[in-house]
Amino acid sequence: MTDLSDLRSQFPVLDRVAYLNAGTNGPIPRRAAEAAAAELTRDLEQGRAGAGHFERIEGLGSELRGALAGLLGCSADELALTRSTTDGVNTVLAGIGLRPGDVLLTSDEEHPGLLAPLAGAARRAGAEVRAAPFAEVAAHATSEIRLVACSHVSWMSGQVLGVEALRATGVPFLLDGAQALGAIPIDVGALGCDYYAASGQKWLCGPEGSGCLYVRADRVGSLAPPWPSYMSLADPGRPAELAFHEAARRLDTLYQSADRAAWALVSL
Repeated sequence: MTDLSDLRSQFPVLDRVAYLNAGTNGPIPRRAAEAAAAELTRDLEQGRAGAGHFERIEGLGSELRGALAGLLGCSADELALTRSTTDGVNTVLAGIGLRPGDVLLTSDEEHPGLLAPLAGAARRAGAEVRAAPFAEVAAHATSEIRLVACSHVSWMSGQVLGVEALRATGVPFLLDGAQALGAIPIDVGALGCDYYAASGQKWLCGPEGSGCLYVRADRVGSLAPPWPSYMSLADPGRPAELAFHEAARRLDTLYQSADRAAWALVSL
């Protein structure tokens, strides 16, 4: 059984206010702040160079990827580390190869963090964005729709999307999990989504500029990394070959730091 007094003691802000704004930024746990401070002290005293430093960052990043995969019910090979929900959405939209005439379907209860990427991608590709009532998205997911992109949990009403009906349409879909991850249990396998983008600073109480993107295993190879970097490469020593990781880490957009990774891990 969870000791609520011990849990509350991890959030000093609760001594001052009733914190009801995790939908924007979650409160910072005491242990997370201590873990981040310890990593910053290590860097301050030992420097941010040498094989040991980068091996530690790689190790913390791998541990974080595995922990997030556990929360989402997926393999770590299906998870990319990103900077936000919007970052993940942009990665998908830039990587699927939109063409003129493609139709993107969303709902009428979406946050600008999803709507702006959709509008931008449509403008660049000559595609079209359509919006349906949140509760009726599945009914509008016809064969002409290239991708459905909508919230798992509405930021306006808190309503949970009827994913079962959407899955039954067979249309590829991306879920914006900004208001879901950390707030409700998630199993992306059971949801049947192709992509799931989420943030770390909200209900997970992690640092700003953190997030993740789930890409179902059968979609990873066909999603082109839109912004290749040495993080994307299987062999950074041969960058001109653009040989990407086979796993979803090919889509990583977050250059991990030890303090941020430690904070995120402890918050989970």
